Parts: sequence; C-alpha cells; structure tokens
Amino acid sequence: MTATVDHAIERGQATTPVPPPVAPAPVPTRRRRSGFPTRLVSSSNGKKAVMAITGAVLVLFLIGHMLGNLKIFLGADAFNGYAEWLRTVGEPALPARTILTITEIVLVAAVVLHMWSAVSLARRAARARPVRYAVRRRSQANGYATHVMRYGGIVILLFVVWHLLDMTFGVVNPEGYAATPYDRMVAGFAPSRWWVTSFYVVALAMVGLHLRHGVWSAFQTLGLAGGRSYRPLRALAGVVALALVAGFLAAPLAVTIGVIK
Repeated sequence: MTATVDHAIERGQATTPVPPPVAPAPVPTRRRRSGFPTRLVSSSNGKKAVMAITGAVLVLFLIGHMLGNLKIFLGADAFNGYAEWLRTVGEPALPARTILTITEIVLVAAVVLHMWSAVSLARRAARARPVRYAVRRRSQANGYATHVMRYGGIVILLFVVWHLLDMTFGVVNPEGYAATPYDRMVAGFAPSRWWVTSFYVVALAMVGLHLRHGVWSAFQTLGLAGGRSYRPLRALAGVVALALVAGFLAAPLAVTIGVIK
C-alpha cells in the first residue's frame, strides 16, 4: 500500500493542482485634472472665443485709431494736440504715458493671443483631416480663408512693423523722431514716397479682407448668421471693413495728392 502511494506521488497523481500565482491588482492612480481655464483654452471652442475676444479688442482699437488719424484734416494743431493728449491722458492722477503704455500692452497681448489661436485652430483642423480629398473642392473656407487670412496676416504684420518705425519711432521717416506727428505724417506720405503710400494701400486692403472675414466669422460663431439675418449681417461685415479701410486711407492719399501739406 505504501509503495503504491509513493509511486502515485512520484507520478504526480495524488497531489492537488496548485493554481498559478495571481498578480496583484493595479492600484488605481488619480489623473490630475487640469483647471477650468486650461481646459477652456485648450478646446476648439475656447480658442475660437479667444480669437473672437481679441479680434473685438483690435477692431475697437482700429476704430479709435482711425478717428484720431482723421483729425489731421482739422489742421496741424488739432492733430498734434490729439497726439499729445494720448501721451498725457490721466494726468495729474497718473504719470505721463501710463494709459498709453497699458493700452500698448493690451494690444500686444491681443495680437499674440489672436495669432496663437488662429495657428492652433489651423493645426487642429489639419490634424483632423490628414488625408486630402482626391478631388480638391474650391470653397470659400478653403480658398478665401486659407490664403487671405494666412498670407494677408503676414502682410499686415510687416505693415504694422513699418508703420511703427515710420510714424511712431521715426526711424524710417524723413523728418525723424524729433518732428511733430503732423510733420512726420506729411513727410511720410509725400508724393516722392509714392511707393510707401502704395504699400499702405495694399496692406490696408489686406486689413479690410481680414476684417470682413473676421467679423463675419464672429457672427457665425455666435450663431447670429442664420435665416433672415444672413444677408444683413454679411453686408454689415463688409460695410465695417470698407469704412475702416477708407478711413485709414483718407489721410495718406490726401497727403500724396497734395490736399494736406
């Protein structure tokens, strides 16, 4: 009997099967959730909101800047007085140029955020459709928005840099920084510098196209461009863009043709 049991044990028949070891259950880790501002800005809707808000800030600045430029038609004293008021607004409660400096910081931040949101949305759209269609469809969104908004934005950026060097810092202006704003304006758009005026015309045309598309896109994002409001709002976007372009071109063209001397 003992020999039989021993023989069975040797063959493994009398032993109880041992289950394989069970791996310990993984300990659940808590994912760190990002805050509400981060989630909002990282989403497509958040980026569109950033673009809309910064675009509105820039449009308001353009309206104010255009109205200030039109003061040149009131004469040198009115235009120079307006430029001086920009530097001294807030005195004596605030030091000189405080409000102007804050405005410049806000504008720089608005431009940077506007460009960042535009680039981010373009890259996200490209990743969402990595394979191009077999047949390229020419559409307003693919043609107008892509080319005008992209390459027009580069022209506008170069225009802003030149405008600052010309009218603000006087680096490329014939009269230099020491001259009054009125004299810098007249010298900058003199008939002999027609190429500068031509560059302004092209750049402001790009600004107008950019504004028209931007204002119309804002209406669409807000859900306002539908039904009976489609055509009126589309026309309004064009009128706003045309009015701003005409207002900004009035002074340079008037100097070039000799109306303002």
